[in-house]
Amino acid sequence: MKADIGLIGLAVMGENLVLNIESRGYTVAVYNRTTEKVTGFVNGRGKGKKLIPAYSLEELISNLSRPRKVMLMVKAGKPVDDFIEMIIPLLDEGDIIIEGGNSHFPDTIRRTAYVESKGLLYIGTGVSGGEEGALLGPSMMPGGSKEAWPHVKDIFHSIAARASDGTPCVTWIGDNGAGHFVKMAHNGIEYGDMQLICEAYHLMLSSGAFTYDEMADIFDEWNKGELDSYLIQITGEILRFKDTDGQPMVTKILDSAGQKGTGKWTVVSALDHGVPLSLIGESVFARFISSMKNERVKASPLFNAPSQTRLSDKKQFVDDIRKALYASKIVSYAQGFNLLRNAAAEYNWDLNYGEIAMIWRGGCIIRSAFLNKIYEAYKREPSLPNLVTDGYFTGILKENSESWRRVIAHAVTAGIPVPAMSAALAWFDSYRSAWLPANLLQAQRDYFGAHTYQRTDKPGGEFFHTNWTGRGGDTASSTYNA
Repeated sequence: MKADIGLIGLAVMGENLVLNIESRGYTVAVYNRTTEKVTGFVNGRGKGKKLIPAYSLEELISNLSRPRKVMLMVKAGKPVDDFIEMIIPLLDEGDIIIEGGNSHFPDTIRRTAYVESKGLLYIGTGVSGGEEGALLGPSMMPGGSKEAWPHVKDIFHSIAARASDGTPCVTWIGDNGAGHFVKMAHNGIEYGDMQLICEAYHLMLSSGAFTYDEMADIFDEWNKGELDSYLIQITGEILRFKDTDGQPMVTKILDSAGQKGTGKWTVVSALDHGVPLSLIGESVFARFISSMKNERVKASPLFNAPSQTRLSDKKQFVDDIRKALYASKIVSYAQGFNLLRNAAAEYNWDLNYGEIAMIWRGGCIIRSAFLNKIYEAYKREPSLPNLVTDGYFTGILKENSESWRRVIAHAVTAGIPVPAMSAALAWFDSYRSAWLPANLLQAQRDYFGAHTYQRTDKPGGEFFHTNWTGRGGDTASSTYNA
């Protein structure tokens, strides 16, 4: 009997994906560079299941039905390229290589072209949901060689998470690196969601008006409304969890955040595409500054903290934070989807933004009821230029604006850092402004560098230069966009 698919890499994600695929009725051939892991897995968690152990790549490939489908679940970077080189000579025309790690999308663009040049097909798929998602059903974002999709669609549909309406949380994203780009943007939005929640927690904690159990209750209550999401849910559970001494476990955790780089990739990509991804950028920087723990401890006594004002209305304070969190979340997703739109134009990807929102509703870390609203917005207007211009989101931002501003004002007065919430409000105020002071900026650029400007009283696209000092000439610099 031949296996339906082969998987290379039996670390946590690989093992759980194998068990997920096998549980849906498929036979899986498995291989790991350290072959002892193959034996341990098939005699352990995989015992009695429809698995075919392989102790060489040749053995793995020989046990696959055609077209052969080989999934790589190995560390991103050079290990992926190394395995591609090793298995290409063992495959035949039309066979499929699938890579399910957190690869950077330019690598997937390059690999798709390279593998196709060898007569093979390539899929780079984002897989979100962590260990539990891999086992029980992840959100999956495949892209690459579209001819490969019919051959893997049934497997992907069967193993993906299901949204509340039963829709599988997977769809074909687009050509070459589209799947991994969308996964990268997902992770950037995840950074934003997590930072916003942390700022809401910080605001409540710094007020001194709430116990950890009370804050847990607040997050539990928020999870019943428009903020219903996996991250809000687990925040309540985390705040309620006690260590062996009865103290909240979260108070024992060092306030120094880690990261694996996908948030940084998202921000770098936004800079490359000229997209103002300010909230997600501040979320990445917030992790950076948190890791400067020793410096922060030394700096703390050097500066007097602003005096704390007593809360006059706890209920109003909590409601304001909830509204500020929701408004900021809208901005985060608006920025993220704007990045997707710009990338689609740059790389000629035909992205379906409503479907992307749909496949994030289950399995992945940012799953939430909120994503239904995004799907509905793009269903109403597929070419929607920005989420905040959709009627639903415009209404929410109008309704929550006063609370949002009160929260930011309180934070500034109390000296509580809320970089993501304040960046969201600054972006919103910029986006809703018909006029911004960039005319002065352009004059400055023209003054010192003859970079030219456009005039409000002349047709668009005409550029002018002024000899501001009388000492300069009439020669202007060439125009370009960085």
